[in-house]
Amino acid sequence: MRDRYVILAALVLFFVLVTAPVWYARAAGEKAGGPDVKLPTQEKACVMPVDYMRTSHMDLLISWRERVVRENIRTWTAPDGTVYTVSLSGTCLKCHTNKAEFCDRCHDYAGVTPYCWDCHVDPAAIARSRP
Repeated sequence: MRDRYVILAALVLFFVLVTAPVWYARAAGEKAGGPDVKLPTQEKACVMPVDYMRTSHMDLLISWRERVVRENIRTWTAPDGTVYTVSLSGTCLKCHTNKAEFCDRCHDYAGVTPYCWDCHVDPAAIARSRP
């Protein structure tokens, strides 16, 4: 029981040290956020709302893959009624033309390695490699 104040002081010090980066960022006026990605300029709307695409685009891409591979369905109708061709390189990369500045920045920030590129080819990378 004599160590109660020492333990309490150690816990308070631990809490302050662990949360120091948060308090520092708040005091400096920095806002937490994701990576700075290069958004497409030629299109104003995506196949789904931006909030959905930021959090769940992988679910959409997986469902697209399953529809194409298992059911041979190559079109998809968005909630707004627009019909799209189901294609990572033909639909997604038509607007998001720079994989390194869009896809890779978010995936690196999140620490994920998608396996999309195991089968798909980045058209911009092919164009850059040609003489």
